[in-house]
Amino acid sequence: MRINDHFVEGGGVAIRVLLVGLVCLALVEILFMSYGRYRQPAMAAGRALDGPDIEMLERQNQAYERVIHATAPGIVYIRTEQIVKAEQSPMFMDPSLRQFFGGGSQQIPQDQKQHALGTGVLFDPSGYIVTNNHVIAHASTVEVMLTDKRMFRAKVIGGDPDTDIAVVKINATGLPTVPLGDSSSLHVGDTVMAFGNPFGLNFTVTRGSVSALGRSDFNIEAVQDFIQTDAAINPGNSGGALVDVKGQIVGINTAILSGNQGPGGEGGFIGIGFAIPINMAKRSMDALIKTGKVTRGYMGVTIGPVTEDLARQFKVPDTSGALGQDVTPGGPADKAGLKPGDVIRKFNGIPVNGSNELLAMVANTNPGTPVTLEVLRNGQPLTLKLTLEERPSDLGYTAAGGARKAPSRGPLRGISVQNLTPDLRKQLSVPADAHGVVVSDVDPNSPAAQRLEQGDVIVSVSHKPVNSVAEFDSAAAAATSSTLLRIIHDGQASFIVIPEEGGDSE
Repeated sequence: MRINDHFVEGGGVAIRVLLVGLVCLALVEILFMSYGRYRQPAMAAGRALDGPDIEMLERQNQAYERVIHATAPGIVYIRTEQIVKAEQSPMFMDPSLRQFFGGGSQQIPQDQKQHALGTGVLFDPSGYIVTNNHVIAHASTVEVMLTDKRMFRAKVIGGDPDTDIAVVKINATGLPTVPLGDSSSLHVGDTVMAFGNPFGLNFTVTRGSVSALGRSDFNIEAVQDFIQTDAAINPGNSGGALVDVKGQIVGINTAILSGNQGPGGEGGFIGIGFAIPINMAKRSMDALIKTGKVTRGYMGVTIGPVTEDLARQFKVPDTSGALGQDVTPGGPADKAGLKPGDVIRKFNGIPVNGSNELLAMVANTNPGTPVTLEVLRNGQPLTLKLTLEERPSDLGYTAAGGARKAPSRGPLRGISVQNLTPDLRKQLSVPADAHGVVVSDVDPNSPAAQRLEQGDVIVSVSHKPVNSVAEFDSAAAAATSSTLLRIIHDGQASFIVIPEEGGDSE
């Protein structure tokens, strides 16, 4: 049989190609096995660090763990529900006009349920819980979950908007509690832990230090004397405990300075958080349990800061103290002989560093308490004695009334407001059943400058009623974008939108 030469030649080439391929595969396999053998990661060997210094750090960790183990059972998760009434036009109630709105009931605005999350602290085994007033304000229901996952419906005992403290109670006994400490014993640099439920992450603990004491220039609450801390505090931590290394509550977490970077646009932690000193909170807690309300001392004087220019004018050696700007006729300060222009330097022997500090001192002293003021009048020292009266409920908060300082951030920045008194209601033709705060001034650079004016009454912010200066301040602090206001202007109610223009002012 004859064999074709081309076939033989082609077959030889194919065999040679096949042999070369097999050799290449063998080389690849050898290289792969070699790489695997020599590049395989080795497990780290060697001993862990030890020695007296490491043992000291281990003991420190164990101490922190002990504090957390003792404190955590007394921390609770709070969930609230609020029914927000839908604003409804009177035209919906007119059968002859309702057809123009589609004729169906689904077109009529419906009430909405809003939920909020926060934290609370058990301080009494019979079920009393302290939290922030802004956590439970306007809530129709308050639910509490313990660390063992038991759920309770809570009863609101009372709230104090001026300090942002509230007390609620659950129907249970023998509950774990967190002991109350003494915030006056704190020092800058002390280690503290913040307990709470940030962004719904239940029962979170963070650790940091006391960054400053006596912070009062942030317009967060009416009465301010905050502990500043770098222990991480975030939305949801409100009402939680700031605890010292002895496992005692030294503060109630309440606010942060924020970069507005939370998961839902909420303010996120940037290293500056604030807690209400427990000594201030105790007074509100005791009063709310006993009477359901908090009464405060009243001097009858409008006070302000002492600037360098004012210090020179009134012959004061420095800017410490509080300047008496106006004295209420017939009030305690007037009876004691205090005059406008007097600079109050000490309150009951305690140095006054600024006007906000004096305001906190007076507000945290019971009515009927005799006090001594040390003042400078035209540079000359003078001692005055007076007895505090109960602060009238319809006053704004500059010790004798008047407007609160305008918010400095957000779309509602630059709006100064005061409480709606009976005289103002009559003067501004505000209906008897309407509530709100009166605009006393609007900064020309505020986003609201072209939409609000003096004498307007702000009834609600983002559908939430505002019945006091403190409630407006809380709503203004929470506003981060275009904000809906309901106002009364010249006796007529209307809605306006305040845009977020140009970012926050400095």
